[in-house]
Amino acid sequence: MQTLKTFLWFDGNAEEAVDFWVSVFKGAKKGAVQRYAESFPDAKWRGKVMTASFTLRGQEFVTLNAGPNFKFTPAVSFMVPCATQQEIDDYWAKLTDGGTTMACGWLTDKYGVTWQITPETMDAMLNDPDKKKAERVMNAMMGMIKLDIAALERARDGKA
Repeated sequence: MQTLKTFLWFDGNAEEAVDFWVSVFKGAKKGAVQRYAESFPDAKWRGKVMTASFTLRGQEFVTLNAGPNFKFTPAVSFMVPCATQQEIDDYWAKLTDGGTTMACGWLTDKYGVTWQITPETMDAMLNDPDKKKAERVMNAMMGMIKLDIAALERARDGKA
């Protein structure tokens, strides 16, 4: 049992976001959907989706429709380590559709949620015991929007 769940606050489109993310990530699963009771004090929410849960890469998330009070910011992001460039390219294409790109492999999807689409070897490259290699990787990454594994490896190896 997961002992910590992430709640994501929405203004009415929580289930739509869940359906989107479940379509983007292989093996993702939609969970329970709960609706506001017909007796809920705020009539605009009666009968509408209150929460929708989903599991993504083994992590359980819950979305909550609760109004316009809070918005997502890049201060919180979800990192998606990818084994291949094709995997990076696929996630990038799907998650940027209707979203925006940022530097260093970061993007914000059409729901305002920020993702970091990175090579699974990124931490090892940035923490290479050879500080010159790590510095070259960092410098290469800082000049990228979508990360390019081959270009990062060339930089690490001094062949950029």
